[in-house]
Amino acid sequence: MSGGGSNPLAKVVGRIFPKMPDFVTMIAEQSALAVDATSALVAFMDSGDEAVALRVRELEHRGDELKDRNVDQLNQAFSTPMDREDLYRAMISIDDILNYCKTTVREMEVLGVAPDAYTLEMAGHLKDGAEALNQGYQTFAAAPAGAEGFAQAAKKAERNTEKTYRRALAELFDVEQHIAAMESADGHTHPAALKQVMDVFKKREVYRHMSNAADKLAGAGGCLHDIVVKTI
Repeated sequence: MSGGGSNPLAKVVGRIFPKMPDFVTMIAEQSALAVDATSALVAFMDSGDEAVALRVRELEHRGDELKDRNVDQLNQAFSTPMDREDLYRAMISIDDILNYCKTTVREMEVLGVAPDAYTLEMAGHLKDGAEALNQGYQTFAAAPAGAEGFAQAAKKAERNTEKTYRRALAELFDVEQHIAAMESADGHTHPAALKQVMDVFKKREVYRHMSNAADKLAGAGGCLHDIVVKTI
């Protein structure tokens, strides 16, 4: 009569060929966190609330933990269900989105830049893209081909962000507008002019961080696209 213990051979096989991690689900955890981070970024751009800015930074820290866990599991995996490099790029690109969310709010705090209509609009596009990316990974497990549309939607969000970014820069560097403001100012205009110039470059830094976040979002959408194409 056999005992209730596990099969010794199965134990040996399990050590030599460990169970493959569910990488898609693990990456989906990262993409869900990107939705949380971009949603918090929208809330910050709408309110300027320092507590919300802190929430963005906390989510980015959690994102680092998930990324490190996922990369470690990938490095230890004997085999992967899809191209190992694609999985790695997916993990890193999503983490980059969270990094830029954090650096955006951090730069605004350090430089003393308040949210405006453009930062709110760009944050909204980033959130739309993160949601599409997350839906793509959620869909992939059951229907890989169905994730392609979401990958394209994530890339489209980057294009929408860039359109807003260019409009923001056009207004920011509108020389005639700045001259008119200086001409209507009372008193000494030199200090005011210097401050206005500095404010322009400070805002440009913030806008650029958000543009970079959009670039990473497009990269993440491209990674999902590559995974889909190589799977179906």
